[in-house]
Amino acid sequence: MEPFLQARDIIPFPSGDNSSDTLIGNSHLNLTTLEHWNYALFTNQTLSNGSWCLLAWEPWIADFVMPNGTFVNATWCWSPVNGIGERAGVSIGFAVLFGIALVLTLVALNRHGRLYLPVTTRFYPIGRRWQWYWGIVVSATAVVSLFTAMDVDRYYLPELPLILTSFFWFLMQLGTMAQVWEAVRHWGSWMERQFIDPDPYALRDDDRRSRVEFYLPLLFYLFWWLNFFMIVPRNWTPIQHQRYSEQVVNEAIPTATDARFKAAGFLLFVCWCITVFSLRHSIKHYRPRNRGLINRFVGFIRMTPLRFKLLLPIALVVPAFQELVAWKFDYSPLNLEGDRAAIFAGGYAPALLIMYIQIVFGFINANEDKELKRQRIVRNQQLDQELGIVKKPSWWARVNGEVVVPGESMRDQLVRNVREVQGSSKPRNDAAPSPEDGVPMSPLSPSVPAMSPATSPPPPVYTGRSERIRQERAMQAAAEMLFQQNRDAEAERRRRAQDLMVDGPVPPPAAAAITSRTVPPPPPYPGAGGRDGSVAPSVDSRLSSQQPPQQIRSMLDV
Repeated sequence: MEPFLQARDIIPFPSGDNSSDTLIGNSHLNLTTLEHWNYALFTNQTLSNGSWCLLAWEPWIADFVMPNGTFVNATWCWSPVNGIGERAGVSIGFAVLFGIALVLTLVALNRHGRLYLPVTTRFYPIGRRWQWYWGIVVSATAVVSLFTAMDVDRYYLPELPLILTSFFWFLMQLGTMAQVWEAVRHWGSWMERQFIDPDPYALRDDDRRSRVEFYLPLLFYLFWWLNFFMIVPRNWTPIQHQRYSEQVVNEAIPTATDARFKAAGFLLFVCWCITVFSLRHSIKHYRPRNRGLINRFVGFIRMTPLRFKLLLPIALVVPAFQELVAWKFDYSPLNLEGDRAAIFAGGYAPALLIMYIQIVFGFINANEDKELKRQRIVRNQQLDQELGIVKKPSWWARVNGEVVVPGESMRDQLVRNVREVQGSSKPRNDAAPSPEDGVPMSPLSPSVPAMSPATSPPPPVYTGRSERIRQERAMQAAAEMLFQQNRDAEAERRRRAQDLMVDGPVPPPAAAAITSRTVPPPPPYPGAGGRDGSVAPSVDSRLSSQQPPQQIRSMLDV
């Protein structure tokens, strides 16, 4: 470690009781031991040998020094022994405001991140939440930077707190630009979602518009990460070397104003330009178009939402101030004695204003899913008005008995609907229709005989807990009632086919005996052909003449 002060800042040790004793702050220390370990007394009231630094005034001076160079009750130079200064007082106030913004951002995230519609692959829920995630990052990094700034004033010699407050300040700047970018990008996505909700095929997925929207986030975060790598991975130790003027000039200022910090500010400005271009792209494709250069500029200003009219100019201060401190060390947060007004007005105030603007509009704007549902209802009402459709009021169903009875099963609802089809709206106490009820199906068949319980008994009433079986039983009962006419027609067809099989001469007993042994059974009525196509003669033709003539009942008998 390099010495903290130059040789001309060294002062001689005060004389003590004898030649091997020195009196420093009412503490007698062994002068021989101090000289053996190369300790020197400096004008800033510190005792140091280049590796260790101790405070050398009351009440922080050591009580005793051992021959091996160990001090008893000593206080290091990097200790918070000073009171809260101007930087610390303002930092506490800003930290409280950022803490409140953090809580409100969480509320806004819950408000806008909740889903009320099914998720689609084209619009992921995380897209609308990113701006609030970055708001949480901004608030957290700002609080850490501001709380560590309090120790910058309290430490006697600058050390780790100065590095921490500067490090998290740069992270806060990155988070602020990402928050503004995500707000603008998501607004364009929200415009697209409203544009294609009435017609999903209104916009193509492979045109120039979609390609630009795909590459813009990649381009933004490319420059965003370049800014990160220009600032974060570096040697931060020279920043804390501000213990005397020569050290500040030779180490702190060259490090805080090097080419990497200058390039980082320019890269952040490129990110701001990409954000403005994204807003212009969204207005061009999802807002009414204007022709002419002047009209386009006026339309761009007029179509820009109020939130972005406030956010973008404030966000421009972020890269501008970062570039300023890379050239002027007097206004830099890395400067131990920097201008306090410039540091808080240009370094922390823009991020705080952006946070609260986002929060205010987050509470004003509704959830996107709810807004989309409202727009769908308005469109449906407009379509109903154009088609002349007038929906019945809510009391219409109650007056006409269409209210679902509490505790009514699916079977009871189907039975009630069947009675309404029959033309009887009189309520019944029983849950199922009696066999005497008729079911008129259409004007062509005004009445159909009731279904006989013997031929088609109703299914038993299910009393179990399975809702699926209960619904199946109810559907079965309704099907039996609604399609009773089809079952009667099927039974009539089977009866006629059976009559056709019975009509005609009865085969003789001999033929029946032969059939039971080896010969294949004869055809059921005369005239049927054998396997070789020949016509088998009648076994007893006289029986056919003795039978009464066949009565033709329908075309099926011919």
